[in-house]
Amino acid sequence: MRKSLNILLVGVGGQGTILATRVLAKAAQEAGYDIKVSEIKGMAQRGGSVVTQVRLGEKVYSPLIAEGSADVILAFEKMEALRWLPYLKQDGHIIINDQAIAPVPVLTGAAVYPEDCLERVKQLACHTMVVDALNIAVDCGNPKAANVVLMGMLAKRLPITKETWLKALKARVPERFIDVNLKAFEQGFNL
Repeated sequence: MRKSLNILLVGVGGQGTILATRVLAKAAQEAGYDIKVSEIKGMAQRGGSVVTQVRLGEKVYSPLIAEGSADVILAFEKMEALRWLPYLKQDGHIIINDQAIAPVPVLTGAAVYPEDCLERVKQLACHTMVVDALNIAVDCGNPKAANVVLMGMLAKRLPITKETWLKALKARVPERFIDVNLKAFEQGFNL
């Protein structure tokens, strides 16, 4: 295994970014990796930016990811993908949920939501995947499972077995939501 793997998860409050981070951390720990996590929840309950930095490897000393060093960015919202794009490595991968959630300045008319977010990301990142995770989650039975659709996509690209991911998901998701989340994970994994 290489020295470390840097994963940035970005979204807005209420999208399940923190749960996704906890499932990722549990899966990595179960797979035997040393892992460090840093969470930044800026006004998360009001739809503000939520960012988690996850580093895993044989031995990891710091949870912080420097600009230009993220191997993967998992973006739960497309403007957040654009905002955090400077953290992606030149050959890194970005997975984006094609969902727009207007921040407070946009809602109040003080700012305009950039309609060309995805085009700008695609121009700058050579490995870009865009998915409508929200509609896939709705088809699975719960729109709140969009985060798990994205985790399934991420899981396919990390050196952790699918079985380990499923075990971590079952350990972190409330039992009454397990079936919907397992469906959502499978849908994302198979994309």
